[in-house]
Amino acid sequence: GDVTKVKYSGNHKIDLLIGGSPCQNLSQAVINNIKHNKGLQGEKSSLFYEYIRLLTETKPTYFLLENVGGMSNKDKNLISEALGVEPYLIDSNLFSAQDRKRYYWTNIPVDMNIEDRGIVLNDIVLKSEEVPDKYWYNEVFEYHGDNEKVQCTLNIKGHDILKRVNNLNNKSATLTCCRGGNLQKKVYQDGRCRKLTPLEYERLQTVPDNYTEGVSDSQRYNMLGNGWTVEVIKHIFKNIK
Repeated sequence: GDVTKVKYSGNHKIDLLIGGSPCQNLSQAVINNIKHNKGLQGEKSSLFYEYIRLLTETKPTYFLLENVGGMSNKDKNLISEALGVEPYLIDSNLFSAQDRKRYYWTNIPVDMNIEDRGIVLNDIVLKSEEVPDKYWYNEVFEYHGDNEKVQCTLNIKGHDILKRVNNLNNKSATLTCCRGGNLQKKVYQDGRCRKLTPLEYERLQTVPDNYTEGVSDSQRYNMLGNGWTVEVIKHIFKNIK
């Protein structure tokens, strides 16, 4: 629904309020583009102020707000001032096979002594024979070597970032919302290039297998790219009393 229309009735005590306004106006790519750099005043990211409104109305015992780790210091400081706490910067790659730096503003004490679980793409991908044909590329690719993080470059149209094919012995780049157009993350496996499946996206976000099943692939990719890494949230919540 429309969060701007959500009103708190006051009939029930709220223990926890979580949120994460859309990051499209705060990401590093937008920061580097002066023309489109509107930060928290952007149409999407300004929904942060709706979270502040609901936080003020509900007065929960605990709160948690998440957003991109690449935002400007100006926006980070504005959020910190509004919430009265400094954020924790946590990279999902400590818990999963995905590089994903995110700020977490919360009044829950967070243990930042986090041990790296050492998970790489090879630990979470399907075997090549389990991957349906539709996820494989037939396009020509340039091979860069066994030890390169970007192991191959696909010969497809579009921005260079769309052509990058990850090495299974490394982490995936940060998942983003995508509905198609070769935006999905790619891997080199058994001499061929392919896009990651929605199930593998779930594993990168430490979501249970097939949790998002029942909608189209594009909807699944989009949800997971916009979502939170479950194991990170689990780690934060372990200190709730």
